[in-house]
Amino acid sequence: MSIMRRMSDLFQQKANKVLDRAENPVEALDLSYQKQMESLQQVRRSVADVLTSEKRLEIQAAQLQQSQDKLQGQAKLALQQGREDLARLALTRAQDAQNQLQSLQVQIAQMKDQEQKLELTAQKLQAKVEAFRTQRETMKAQYSAAKATTQVGEAVTGLSEHMADVNLMMERAQDKTQQMQARAAAIDSLVDSGTLDQIGITSGDDIERQLQSGLATSEVDAQLAQLKQEVLGAPAEAPKLEAAAPAPPPPPAAAPAAAPSDTTRATVVVRIQGEDQYRLAVSEQPQLEPLDRALSDAISRQDQDSYRTALAALLNFVRAHGTKVPADDLVPSDVVLPSEDMTLEEATALLSEDGNVVDAPASPA
Repeated sequence: MSIMRRMSDLFQQKANKVLDRAENPVEALDLSYQKQMESLQQVRRSVADVLTSEKRLEIQAAQLQQSQDKLQGQAKLALQQGREDLARLALTRAQDAQNQLQSLQVQIAQMKDQEQKLELTAQKLQAKVEAFRTQRETMKAQYSAAKATTQVGEAVTGLSEHMADVNLMMERAQDKTQQMQARAAAIDSLVDSGTLDQIGITSGDDIERQLQSGLATSEVDAQLAQLKQEVLGAPAEAPKLEAAAPAPPPPPAAAPAAAPSDTTRATVVVRIQGEDQYRLAVSEQPQLEPLDRALSDAISRQDQDSYRTALAALLNFVRAHGTKVPADDLVPSDVVLPSEDMTLEEATALLSEDGNVVDAPASPA
């Protein structure tokens, strides 16, 4: 095969593919119906033209018949006048008219036959056009239904170009959302660990917060033990998260101390590490114990979120229901609670092995 032949075949293949993609079956059916209607109109015009010619021949035949009758009358009149020559001439012309009339009648008969054939053809063509019109509507409906079904199927399965773009956008949105969630979690973790400072908190505040949360616990505990020794005259226990035992009564040899009042005996002193002391009534114990258990359970499970929630609830309850002890009133603390910014690891280290954060004070004798 020559190169030119191959190029011609290749061009025809590409052109045929483009034409097939551009061709619309609905438009093709409408064009075919329009062409058939034009053909039917052409046949009808042809029938009208044949009928027109037939009528013209019939008019000419009528005129020849009249001329023949007139010549016959003239021949009779010429014989009556003794003019045989005129009679012969009139009869000759009448014979010519008769011959023309016969020829016209033959043509008129042929025209009638042609007219009947054209009318029959027009009727058959009209029937075919009507049948094609019905078939055209059926095929258009089938094509529209198939096209709609295909579009719906592509939309449902994601094969259509539009749905593919939508799926890609959804995937990009999910990727960005997961990336932002991971970044937010990383920032929260860095803030909780102290690596990043929040806006408005200086490095000095961060050091003070770390000191309050346990970095200087040993020094504070030593000062507190010395203070209890001076005030109460009895050895003070190291502070821990569980409730401290009630302070023993002073020895008989010591200086007489005022007996605790009923109000003092019916209360418990709670100290929030790094903050003030609060005096809570023993009657608050039923409401305090669920908060205490929730905090202890969170520490036991090492659940950071539950620990923060339970600690905040416990501290808020103490601040709301307790009475703040004046700063110059040196009284021993029955319960020591973690500070609000103490981490879960520090609270775990301070929590006793058995016992809750808050224990009920001993009943007065």
